[in-house]
Amino acid sequence: MNADREAASVQVQPPAPGRSGGVAPDPGLDEARALELLRRAGVGRVVYTVGALPAVLPVRFRLDPLGGVLLSTVPGSELARAVDGAVIAFEADEVDGADGTGWCVTVLGRAEVRRPSPAPGARAEIRIAPELVVGRHLAPDAA
Repeated sequence: MNADREAASVQVQPPAPGRSGGVAPDPGLDEARALELLRRAGVGRVVYTVGALPAVLPVRFRLDPLGGVLLSTVPGSELARAVDGAVIAFEADEVDGADGTGWCVTVLGRAEVRRPSPAPGARAEIRIAPELVVGRHLAPDAA
């Protein structure tokens, strides 16, 4: 990994008492800023395991008022079966293809599958409760 990018990483701190997670201070990218950036993204990636192997799936998402990541899926899908009650990761980012600058936010937490109403076509909702939020800026590539 590029040393400039590594230097721009946010160092993770243990959660403060009474809080669900935390991010060490970084000019312009604390936990609140990380969640603000996450709200702007339309698509992210959920990272989970299937048969002890890692799986990554791009998904549309939204955040709830407490910073929980909400995903929608078909009831009984592989994703819903694999993540219910498991600790998983969710990541979204925005990176400029020209110079490599941008940001990346990762949310780690336990997933809960909320079953849909019995109405035809109803979808299940997966909520990832944020236990740790990690954000970082991506510095420009050194030329």
